[in-house]
Amino acid sequence: MNCQNLYILCFLTFTMTSCTLTKEPLIIGHRGAKGHIAENTLPSIAKAIELGADGIEIDVFKCASGELVVFHDKTLEKLTNTSGYIEELDLDSIKRIDLLNGFTIPTLNEVLDLINGQVFLNIELKGSSTAKKTSELLTTYFKSKTWSPEKIIISSFDWDELKIFRQNNDEVPIAILTEDDPLDAIPIGLQLKAIALNPDFKTLNQKNVEKIHKAGFKIFPWTVNKIEDLIAIKNLGVDGIITDFPERFPKSNN
Repeated sequence: MNCQNLYILCFLTFTMTSCTLTKEPLIIGHRGAKGHIAENTLPSIAKAIELGADGIEIDVFKCASGELVVFHDKTLEKLTNTSGYIEELDLDSIKRIDLLNGFTIPTLNEVLDLINGQVFLNIELKGSSTAKKTSELLTTYFKSKTWSPEKIIISSFDWDELKIFRQNNDEVPIAILTEDDPLDAIPIGLQLKAIALNPDFKTLNQKNVEKIHKAGFKIFPWTVNKIEDLIAIKNLGVDGIITDFPERFPKSNN
């Protein structure tokens, strides 16, 4: 068995414990339950778990004092009461920032502690120099009984950052994020022994889905919210769906 297939087998060993052995796709809460509660916050993540998500997708930056914080945008003005670049602030300053509805920006440690291995976690390396720090932090969590490599996926649009992560960690599964032709991501996926491609759902069709699967990858498209799109994407045979509304795709009772 080659390394790529081993990653897939290990990942499915975990995820199938929370899903029936059918063709139902895994449901992955986008930034928690972004459609309900402010994205990338602890309450949003808790809501996604409550709504039955199989996994959670979040974004991380490394702040000026070195900690990994969970936030999507490089700048703060869209979702907070302040402005500036999140990577230029230390953690103490970030923790004083008010997010929408009085929430705060969490650290990756806080997210890992909250989820506590209940569902898998897709960590998107959003900021620069996040790969090595993320690998180091995860290694400390793998010493516990609640977290293990198959409960984590590392993804990024920054493929160089994914290369750095793989150089530092050959255990944790990787997914290649892309908003372009997903077939163009297959070579880097093979190079990094990735288990999945995470494409824009609008780029998928029956032909390229079949080619991606034939190349040995799972497919976890983003961000699918409308009922008609959820049905259409499921019918293409994808393996997971990243959505702001985890409850909109009820699981089969079979």
